[in-house]
Amino acid sequence: MNEVIGRVFSFEKQTYPDARGLYNKLATDGQSPKALIISCADSRIVPEHIVQAAPGDLFVCRNAGNIVPPYSTQNGGVTSTVEYAVAALGIRDIIVCGHSDCGAMKGLAGDPAKLESMPNVLAWLRHGSAARQVVDQSYPELDETARVRALSLENVVAQLAHLRTHPSVAAGLARGEIALHGWFVDIHNGTILALDGETGRFAQISEDRPLPVAQPAEKRLAADFIAEAAE
Repeated sequence: MNEVIGRVFSFEKQTYPDARGLYNKLATDGQSPKALIISCADSRIVPEHIVQAAPGDLFVCRNAGNIVPPYSTQNGGVTSTVEYAVAALGIRDIIVCGHSDCGAMKGLAGDPAKLESMPNVLAWLRHGSAARQVVDQSYPELDETARVRALSLENVVAQLAHLRTHPSVAAGLARGEIALHGWFVDIHNGTILALDGETGRFAQISEDRPLPVAQPAEKRLAADFIAEAAE
């Protein structure tokens, strides 16, 4: 802990003075983050570090397993963060970011009885049940390590589906003002995979290829034909 406290002093004496102009601008003008990233709370995954973000670049929500509960009227931290990011900050890109060797996904993959001493964790991980069922029924031959990796990837897909149930996100998607991204960070080799919505598969992000996007910002109104008929 003393080491952490020492870094606070370093922030005050070195980091802040070097970026005083940026911090003053953010304090005066307010924030306009470029994206919302929902990532795991794992200490090895630091969203700002991964994308080399400066203060003010990212709106970040972290929790065990990068979970996005389906929308409900019951208040929750993730739901409120998503709503504020879209409705108040006007964020147009939302990233759900999973990672390798995820403890939450190991818990989801294992015997629920082992989590009886952590009832809140057990309840929270039920939001990943769709991903587990996909893996159980579609990846039957995997060993435990590969199974956790597959579950981590499918969990990103499942949480993106949950994200679409949030009214602010659904409305933004229909207007073509929001794009959804699914990322997976491999902490063993430093690579980042992104979900390609067209193929349904993850591909490694590369400088010489377009960024794979789970759902591009494209206007989609299911009732457009009503207006056309009226004309």
